[in-house]
Amino acid sequence: MEKESNQPAGQEWVYGLHSVQAVLKTEPERITEIRVLKGRHDQRLNKIRALAEQHDIPISGATRDELEALAPGNHQGVIARCTTGDVRDDHYLFSLLERLDHPPMLLVLDGVTDPHNLGACLRTADAAGVDAVIAPKDNSAGITATVRKVASGAAETVPFVVVTNLSRTLKQLQELGVWITGTDGDASSTLFQADLKGPMALVMGAEGKGMRRLTKEHCDVLVNLPMAGSVSSLNVSVAAGVCLYEAVRQRQGHGQKK
Repeated sequence: MEKESNQPAGQEWVYGLHSVQAVLKTEPERITEIRVLKGRHDQRLNKIRALAEQHDIPISGATRDELEALAPGNHQGVIARCTTGDVRDDHYLFSLLERLDHPPMLLVLDGVTDPHNLGACLRTADAAGVDAVIAPKDNSAGITATVRKVASGAAETVPFVVVTNLSRTLKQLQELGVWITGTDGDASSTLFQADLKGPMALVMGAEGKGMRRLTKEHCDVLVNLPMAGSVSSLNVSVAAGVCLYEAVRQRQGHGQKK
């Protein structure tokens, strides 16, 4: 459970060196104040101080106890009070797709409710060059302080799109020529037999439950990850990493985003 920080509506604490620095670089206008651990003056924290000064953002010292009372995890000596970002929806997604100069690579998370898994998926998505991560509004984790911390800045760089009706969104993507590849343990084809070079969306279900039935029905192809050991499945964030980097491997040398 995340610790309640008694934040006013429309505000949140972002914590951790990577997360705070990412907001400073991408959306500094969201930050209203920064608090740092008193007596700490190492190079990484000094970079944050310099960025805050560039944008005239108030920065003050705080004790470790004061920081821990506000941050739900390892704050690494820095927290930032921010206005909450705008929720990105279907309209944002399709506007984004229109602006891309390369075939899109999307990651769809169906029923991933653990914030640590979401944060890890965002971090991998950023590294792999994913254009957007999509999740349904209901029964899914949203962007929280914990997600931002685990994502190490990726929550500020990878668009996270929340849609009301995932099946409808997948159908609209198909109408635009996006190939929907779903992961399913019972699929007859493996990931390495799939063609991931063109416009594509990779759909990952929740660990254990997998994709919902309607989501599975809207996939163009289903693939599995070969499992040679005794375990029956991988953590969703690990599986997403394997799948995304297979897509990266295939797309290199085909005029794709690198």
